[in-house]
Amino acid sequence: MTAPRTTGPRTVDTDVAIVGGGIVGASAALALRRRGVAVVLLERDLCGSRSSGVNYGGVRRQGRPLSQLPLAQRAHEIWARLPELVGTDGEYLRSGHFKIGRSEADMAALEQYADLSRDFGLGIQLVSGATLRERCPWLGGRAVGGSLCPDDGQANPRLVSPAFALAARRAGAQIFERTPLTEVAHDGQRFTLRSGTVLQVRASVLLNCAGAWAGPLAAQFGEAVPLHSGHPAMAVTEPLPFFMHWSLGVEGGGIYCRQVARGNLVLGGGSGFAVDADRARSERGAIAALGVQAVELLPALKNAHFIRTWSGTEGYLPDRQPVLSASRTTPGLIHGFGFAGAGFQIGPAVGEVLAELARDGRSTTSIDAFAIDRFGMQAAAEPDRPPRSPAPTEPTPAPSVPH
Repeated sequence: MTAPRTTGPRTVDTDVAIVGGGIVGASAALALRRRGVAVVLLERDLCGSRSSGVNYGGVRRQGRPLSQLPLAQRAHEIWARLPELVGTDGEYLRSGHFKIGRSEADMAALEQYADLSRDFGLGIQLVSGATLRERCPWLGGRAVGGSLCPDDGQANPRLVSPAFALAARRAGAQIFERTPLTEVAHDGQRFTLRSGTVLQVRASVLLNCAGAWAGPLAAQFGEAVPLHSGHPAMAVTEPLPFFMHWSLGVEGGGIYCRQVARGNLVLGGGSGFAVDADRARSERGAIAALGVQAVELLPALKNAHFIRTWSGTEGYLPDRQPVLSASRTTPGLIHGFGFAGAGFQIGPAVGEVLAELARDGRSTTSIDAFAIDRFGMQAAAEPDRPPRSPAPTEPTPAPSVPH
């Protein structure tokens, strides 16, 4: 009698493999397909279901570090083409982003940023005094002024982030959702990625776009970085009469807020906590503090009810700058993670940069500030063993940074 034949995992050969289906990984997949490059994307959950899909929804350039503004400007152009690119406008509006100053020191800082960023053409307008009260009668008395970036805005992350993955799939990318990475190895020329006994992917280039879970994967290849997780606390109110077009932030950090067309106000500020490696919630004290700040700045919220609170998991590095660079230890490995709340706005540009790095070995956008070796090189603990996929580490809370 012949023994039954056993079958191994499905094997897929491709040019580029991507780990992580958030807006960064999905936009990279789309950009690669638009350049004719074969790509496979592995996502442990559903594309856009992590921080890319549960963030605040701000689409702002104002306040970004100057080193990020070339990326932010490139993304700004992509956002303008969203319907033709991914098939939906994602409720994207260039409604304006207004950063509130609550003191003369705040106003001085806003003025300095406007001067330093002038060459990038953000069109920032400083507003104070009688003009502030005329344009913003809904603002509370703590606000003494602010800076307006008229072409910044907001969008619905629950629509936009999955749309990039759908567009990539339509363009020919092979996307495997609910497919966690369980093992990855590199033989000097090619990566082999495995998801249990179900799937094996072989590619000459690997993009590490795993968000808050990307650090251990980098460490497997001798590039450990001090990445930790944070959990922004967010809430949404019941629908209220529409009174505010702008998306709001506060100089120095704190509350951020926007009102959607249905009248609900989406707010964020403070930190939540990790329930486990995959889930996070807003912390009760953070929501209470958020409510106090909200009423202080927006008196119209005095009797409003929060109808939902939530959180997510984002990756933060000590300098609040991302890692966006080729590996210094492993040919073909390219990193794109640690966006500290900026990923939603700059993600489409990051995807294009990653596609350029994968295909051409260089990018047309300056990314020197985001090199992974700025943290120093650390050797892999067991270089003779094939690297295995990282298990999520216990997240450490970090201060919330608005998108």
